[in-house]
Amino acid sequence: MKRLEVKLSLPIVAPLLDVIKELAEGLKQSLAAPQALEDLDADFRAAWVGDLLTAQNEDLQTLLALFNEEFFTDGVVGFDEANAEPIVRAAAAVRLRLREQFLKGLGDDSLEGGDVELDDLEPAVRKAFMCYLFLATVQELIIQHLDSSIIES
Repeated sequence: MKRLEVKLSLPIVAPLLDVIKELAEGLKQSLAAPQALEDLDADFRAAWVGDLLTAQNEDLQTLLALFNEEFFTDGVVGFDEANAEPIVRAAAAVRLRLREQFLKGLGDDSLEGGDVELDDLEPAVRKAFMCYLFLATVQELIIQHLDSSIIES
């Protein structure tokens, strides 16, 4: 089984974890990418959305589990075939919520290219943007360094 261990800077990552935890709490009750599904029977729709929400919450727990006591001791997180796909999905959910709540004023090109003047951003937006970039980097590490077949559904 392939495994990737990454050492992160605690002073940089710890404040971003507060943002992730706050958004993960909000995502417990609502999907990051809401589904219209108006054409479906109400009971079927409720079951479907419930299943999606359960899966999203499991993915978020997998992401948050990276930042356990061991992480705060040595700053290392590990990615492998068992957690890679859920972490990529959880990072996407948090990034969607970051865009929706904090980063609406930044265009797609700026967000994806990282072409933003940090000093021009309000502190909360700056922190959200840094979290957005951090999660994008986590996704890229997983995709680049672990076999791409583990993230294919």
